[in-house]
Formats: sequence, structure tokens, C-alpha cells
Amino acid sequence: MSKQKNIFIIGSKGIPAKYGGFETFVDKLTEKRKDETIKYHVACLNEEKDEFEYNNARCFSVKVPNIGPAKAVFYDIKALKQCIKYIRENNIENSIVYVLACRIGPFIGHYKKQLKKLGSKLYVNPDGHEWKRDKWNALIKKYWKISEKLMVKNADLLICDSVNIEKYIKEDYNKYNPKTTFIAYGADVEKSTLTDNDKKLLDWYKEKNVKDNEYYLIVGRFVPENNYKTMIKEFMKSKTTNDLVIVTNVEKNKFYTELQNELNFENDSRIKFVGTVYDKELIKKIRENAYGYLHGHEVGGTNPSLLEALASTKLNLLLDVGFNKEVGQDGAMYWNKEDMNLATLIDKCDELQKQEIEILAKNAKERINKEYSWNKIIQDYEKILGE
Repeated sequence: MSKQKNIFIIGSKGIPAKYGGFETFVDKLTEKRKDETIKYHVACLNEEKDEFEYNNARCFSVKVPNIGPAKAVFYDIKALKQCIKYIRENNIENSIVYVLACRIGPFIGHYKKQLKKLGSKLYVNPDGHEWKRDKWNALIKKYWKISEKLMVKNADLLICDSVNIEKYIKEDYNKYNPKTTFIAYGADVEKSTLTDNDKKLLDWYKEKNVKDNEYYLIVGRFVPENNYKTMIKEFMKSKTTNDLVIVTNVEKNKFYTELQNELNFENDSRIKFVGTVYDKELIKKIRENAYGYLHGHEVGGTNPSLLEALASTKLNLLLDVGFNKEVGQDGAMYWNKEDMNLATLIDKCDELQKQEIEILAKNAKERINKEYSWNKIIQDYEKILGE
């Protein structure tokens, strides 16, 4: 009988997943596990219980105080310490600690030595270009860049969820000769269980004043680097009679107020901020029934909301950057940030024949089914983690 392989995962908020890319990934990785010899140990933020089983994974609680931006760093370090303690106390051989994102670079050298002594390997998912995100000030951006460098330097293997990220890691850090591999992020390819006349859906449409197939959709975090400004501004310049439905956690924050002052979008009845939708089947149905999807993410690797859009929305309009093209290929239309570029594309999309939209939809679905289904991703992961 094969020996059990212990895989410790830190860096996600834990499972069961509520929202968020890494959380969903860990949820699917544990839920769809095929290799019986793999035992997952998952760090979970602030769970009431100290330890519990979920998806046959051992979930352990990591309690950290709410100390602002440093909380995530503190959380990862504490989780890593708990992993090392558990490996040591249970005499576990040949384990892998898989760290999601590059938050703890300045501290990793110290812990890497301990892991090495225990015969444990350090795998890292470098995520996207965290140091490029607009929400950070110059000092935090500098920290992220240094942290990324040190995580790359110390990792036994870097698992990149985007070909573009893998290329960047190999080129920018070639002096460390990093060992990398590419495994994409997965998408849910099943259709929504809700029907078009489901009460839940119809109530939502009524409440938000939205009509089936008469809206463009955006789903994602309300942050500057997702190019909300360009998308809203260009949409307002377009002649479309469709709405722009924005599913996001806005709560009238500072960024919202700044944009409203600059663009006055509240005066355009087509622009509809509808809050968040946590019901998975409902959001899937809202995606399926959209006329088109707008995607403006510019930073990061393979983006979960992009995969979900390609899997469920027929017409997808993506910002023309490497990450998005790599995923969308010939299953989407592309726009850039030049004045009137997206507005013109929206007007053009409104004139598309049903047949033209169906071809794009077919290409998008085939792309997702072939390269991004969770079954394929889990298979790729188990091959690497089970070695």
C-alpha cells in the first residue's frame, strides 16, 4: 500500500469557502480528491473550533488579532509555525507545505531551515503581481516585491496558475534558477440549477430592476486595478440601451465616492451597483442570463471571475492584457484603455447576430472545459503533490 502523503496548505482563509479564489481552490482540491494517499491539512482563519474535518481534510484554526494589513502576514507565519509543530510532534516524513501567495518572504528563510531538517518541502503559489496593486502605498508595494523575491528564492517548487506569471518568475528571478510548473485555476463548468422562472431569480431581477438578457455584467472586487473607472466611463459613452449591472462589495467606499464625483454615474440610470451575491447558483444564473460580461482585471494570474464568465456568459469583453488573452483566446472580444475603444466595442456587440455570439460562446466553453475544469486541475495537482 502507498504511504500517506501529508500536504499542509496555508495562505487561504480556509474552508468551507465563502468567497475568494484561494478559498474556492482549496475547497475544490479537497472535495474532488481522487488520490486516497493524500491527506490535506488546511489552515483556517479564526475558526471557533480548534480542529475539525471538512472534505476529509484536517482543518486547523489559526487565531490572529485584527491588526490591519499586517494581519495576513501574521496569519501565514502563525499557520506555518503550527504546521512545523505538527510535523515535528507526529514524526511526519516527506510532507509538503504549500503556501498560497508571497506574503512572508522576509521570514521564510528561518522556517525553510526548520522544514528542511524535518525533510519537508516548501511549495509556493506566487499568485499575481501583488506589488503592482494600486491599493498599496509605496512602502507596502516595496515589501511585496522583496517578499516575492525571497519566497521564490526559498521555494522548492513554484506552482504558477498562469503561463504569464510562470514566464515572469523565470525571467525576473533567473539568478535563483527557480523550479516552476504551470497548473491553471479551475472553473465550475456545470450550469446553474436555477431555471429562468425560478422565484429566487425573478425576485432578484425585480428588486434590482434588471431584465433577463438586457444587461452587461461585472463581478469582482471594487478596486482601482480592476479598471472600473474605464469600464463605467466607456459604458456611459456607449449608445447601448442595456444596463451595466455591477456585482461588488461597494458599501459606498472611498473609491466609489471618488468615481462618482468624477463620472457622475449615479445620473445614468443604466449603471446599477447591486451589492454582492453569495448564492452560488443565483450568481451563476445571473452570469448565464447576461447579454455580455466586462472584465477589466489587469493584475494577477488566472482570474476566477474570468473563468466563471467564460464558462457561463455567451459574450465576454476582456481587457487586452496577457493574462486575459491567455485564458480567453478566440472565445472573447478584447478592448484597451484608449478613449472610446470600449464604448465602440459595446455598440458593436449590441449589433452582433445571434449566430456570431453563439460561435464566441462555443469557443469559450470549449476552452474552459478542455483546460480549466476542476477535474483536470485536481488531476494536475495530485500528480505533483503525490510524487
